[in-house]
Amino acid sequence: MSQVPATLHYAESHEWVLDNGDGTVTVGISDHAQQALGDVVFVELPEVGQTLAKGDEFGVIESVKAASDLYAPVSGEVIAVNDDLEDAPESVNEAPYEGGWIMKIRIDGAIEGLMDANAYQASIDAEA
Repeated sequence: MSQVPATLHYAESHEWVLDNGDGTVTVGISDHAQQALGDVVFVELPEVGQTLAKGDEFGVIESVKAASDLYAPVSGEVIAVNDDLEDAPESVNEAPYEGGWIMKIRIDGAIEGLMDANAYQASIDAEA
């Protein structure tokens, strides 16, 4: 069973969002998504300074089974990326909510239209 931390917000496309409390958020993919992908072998990161609108494609994550596009769960400016993923993409599998984070964004406005943990768990249960 997938971990779905209650402190995070979730997009339908399986990205998670952590509100850092300072106008920024940290973004990664959910435990459910990394399990579905299998062993991650490459993560294409966005550029620092890039401006994203909610729903924009910002990168690709590749595994031994598939490649999936990554979508911005919020709008804003990319202020940091997890460069460690270039040498250790498996961090997404090992710790999707800690060392496997993908980017940090200075958000434009509020975090809206994302699911809480209960709604996200219900959505992945419905997929099964």
